[in-house]
Amino acid sequence: MLGVIVFAHGSRDPLWRHPVEAVAQQIAAHDPEVAVSCAYLELCEPDMPSAVQQMVTAGATEVRVLPLFFGMGKHAREDLPVIMEELARTHPAVRFHKLPTAGEDPRLTALLAKIALENSA
Repeated sequence: MLGVIVFAHGSRDPLWRHPVEAVAQQIAAHDPEVAVSCAYLELCEPDMPSAVQQMVTAGATEVRVLPLFFGMGKHAREDLPVIMEELARTHPAVRFHKLPTAGEDPRLTALLAKIALENSA
C-alpha cells in the first residue's frame, strides 16, 4: 500500500494548518486507495515518526514524503534527510521516497506566476 505524508514545519496557530491539510485532502480525493497524513517538524502533531508508524501499522509498504517548503532551506536540506534516514532504519521493510520541496516544482512556480497575473489591467 502506498502512503503519502504531507510534511510541513508546524505552527502554534491552529489556522496555519488549514492549507497543509487541504493538500492532504486533495491527494485523498484524487486517489482514495492512498493512505494520506500530515506530519510536522515542530509545534504541531503528529510528528513524522508518529505519522509513519500509523501508516506502517495500516499496511503501507511505500511512503512518499511531500515537503511543503517553498525553498530548499535548512529544514529541507539538512533536517528532513536525517529524519528520512532514521525512518528507513526503523522501518527497513518500507520504501521511503522524499519528493522535491514544493517550491522546487516548476509547475507550482508557474501557477503562482499565473495567479499573480490574473485580473491584471
